[in-house]
Amino acid sequence: MKRFMLVVLSLALVFSVVGYSAPVALAAEQYKIGVLAPAVTHGWVAAVAYNAEARLKELGEEVAYRIQTSSNAEEMTAQLDDLMTWGAEAIVAFPQWEGMEVSMERALDAGIVIVNFDIVIDLEGIYRVSGDNEDMGIQGAHYIVDKVGPEATVVILEVPSSGSVSALRKKGFLDTVAEIAPNLELLTYATQFTREDGLKDFADILIRNPKIDAVYSMDDETSLGVLQAIREAGRTDIKVITGGGGMQEYFELMPENEDIWIQSALYSPAMVQDAVDVALQVLQGEQVEEVKIIPTTIVDRDNYLQFLDANSPY
Repeated sequence: MKRFMLVVLSLALVFSVVGYSAPVALAAEQYKIGVLAPAVTHGWVAAVAYNAEARLKELGEEVAYRIQTSSNAEEMTAQLDDLMTWGAEAIVAFPQWEGMEVSMERALDAGIVIVNFDIVIDLEGIYRVSGDNEDMGIQGAHYIVDKVGPEATVVILEVPSSGSVSALRKKGFLDTVAEIAPNLELLTYATQFTREDGLKDFADILIRNPKIDAVYSMDDETSLGVLQAIREAGRTDIKVITGGGGMQEYFELMPENEDIWIQSALYSPAMVQDAVDVALQVLQGEQVEEVKIIPTTIVDRDNYLQFLDANSPY
């Protein structure tokens, strides 16, 4: 017994002399998050991918990530399958086309967290982060009526190919007009979210319509094309052009066009960082609301200086 006690005391003395380190804690769990984004056909879309990657990099070793870009629903579906094979636990998806419902339902059934950015896909269990598309239309209607009155001629530039984005913005606009200015003459034309399409389509609209008071455009890049078409045609009748997004070039034009009120409903591509955060919070077991809507902010010549950002990629 004495010999045993001597051994114990000797070992205690050794540990007290050389020191003792507790086992090193294991690294925190690393989550695998994938991002599905459209191929860059639009500055705003490019800024979405940029902001998503910036946030994922900020999270450091906490996440492993992959970002995939695609040109249509079929390509995005294949890339979703690739992310599932890779082992993605959450996917932040920005599908700009219809036709993703089946593949996303398959991912949900596999236990993958899906956070849609911007676009509505009607599947139970999908989280969504978005600007308030319907409110953008509401704000646009109020802005136009305030500037040109309740009996003006207004061109609506919708983008049916963008799915719920255009549908909700148009709904908000039309519902509000019906309430506050039912005598507006509304002329609806389809276009795309690019300045090239805005220029081409609006040049044709100007030929067809000798008198236009305002343009309800849903996108800053489309509006840049509209502005160019107006200048090239020498038209002076149009007094308001709305927009949407948050494009620095568009903001900078606001004070330069005193004869036209240039407006944008701020819809920042940086919102995608909130979508990445929602994905991580769900993986960490936090309680998160399924839908997060970010309020609309109106920008025009009166407040544009507050929104200029030299570091913005858009």
